[in-house]
Amino acid sequence: METLNFKTNIKCGGCVATVTPFLNDIEQLDGWNVDTSSPEKILTVQTTDNRIGDVVREAVEKAGFKAEPIPRP
Repeated sequence: METLNFKTNIKCGGCVATVTPFLNDIEQLDGWNVDTSSPEKILTVQTTDNRIGDVVREAVEKAGFKAEPIPRP
């Protein structure tokens, strides 16, 4: 299982509700969460496909938000 993190501008529960159908349509995701209390508004996704980052970013952008991959240390 891979965990990918993205810095976003998803700020509140309403924003999460807007992006939910876009992320839920990605079959390769095993789960996702947005930490709206974090200053960076971190989106964390769990997947078995570590090449899915661009698909996640595009889905978030289609919902009207930004998602910037956070490089792994």
